Amino acid sequence: MKVWVNLALLAALVPLGPRFGATAAESSDDATAMRASYRRPAVIPFPDGNPYSAPKAALGKMLFFDPLLSRSRTVSCATCHNPSLSWGDGLARAVGEDPKGLPLRAPTLIDVAFTEPLGWDGKFKDIESVTFGPITGRANMNLTESEVIDRLSATPAYIGAFASAYGDSAITRRRIEAALATFQRTIVAEESPFDRWIMGDEAAISAAAKRGFVIFNGKARCSNCHSGPSFTDGSFQDIGTARGDNIGRGRLFPTSQKLRYAFKTPTLRNVAQRSPYMHDGSVATLEDVIELYNRGGIDRPSRSPSIRPLFLTANEKTDLVAFLQTLSATSTATPVPDLPR
Repeated sequence: MKVWVNLALLAALVPLGPRFGATAAESSDDATAMRASYRRPAVIPFPDGNPYSAPKAALGKMLFFDPLLSRSRTVSCATCHNPSLSWGDGLARAVGEDPKGLPLRAPTLIDVAFTEPLGWDGKFKDIESVTFGPITGRANMNLTESEVIDRLSATPAYIGAFASAYGDSAITRRRIEAALATFQRTIVAEESPFDRWIMGDEAAISAAAKRGFVIFNGKARCSNCHSGPSFTDGSFQDIGTARGDNIGRGRLFPTSQKLRYAFKTPTLRNVAQRSPYMHDGSVATLEDVIELYNRGGIDRPSRSPSIRPLFLTANEKTDLVAFLQTLSATSTATPVPDLPR
């Protein structure tokens, strides 16, 4: 599956503009290939060690929305990953049990199945390994593994749900991780105007957005990192903005100069609804984000080679925003399941 994703992302690097010496037909083929590289996949990848099942996904959904997994019984996974807020929380810094908050933004869970490893610094190899990080984090949900298992084991409806999902009623850390991960892999981007356009509906987006798509894949170089159906290559980049003690992925690879201040490239799905931006919520609007990239960022050894002044005109910036706005789907309700008590 990882090979398939990489091939799709590689296809996204096909240039949009005419090749030197290309015929009109060849140039048209290039544009068609570019649009096709952003088409949504037909299936969601589930690992062999944690295959999909409806009872397991249903259990994971209950656990995801249940504040029983926090010490105060008031914080759930959905507190920071609210479906009505594009599976984020709309805050510059996530807030859990500690009102002082966490040092980083809560990332959206849209298309999380396609973007492993996870975390702003990539410290989690898969969705399963994320689960107990926030649950046991003192500033987040602040509950121990044994307390989680005891609380669930004392709830008859959860005993039944685990039995339905796994064939017996044993409640273990691994089963909690597997159920939550199964549900979260089902959180995928819904159809946006952009998706309708690349499937052939020319009226789905404006002329400005179409120009913005060309800029996105050309002069602005956005697609160097924001490529493929999820609009991310899953890489870690220093875009020349972060300062201070948080050095991103460089913390995990202290001898790597290139990974200092490198943070994960986020999906751009629903991006117009997910302000503020960056790993620390330090940029308020899409216009501000574009201006940041237009300037080129801090010139330092770790800065990505793709980050340098863009010299975008005012009209090009406007068109780029118009394109980014087409990546938002019409929100549909995600009903909270009945929670066992």
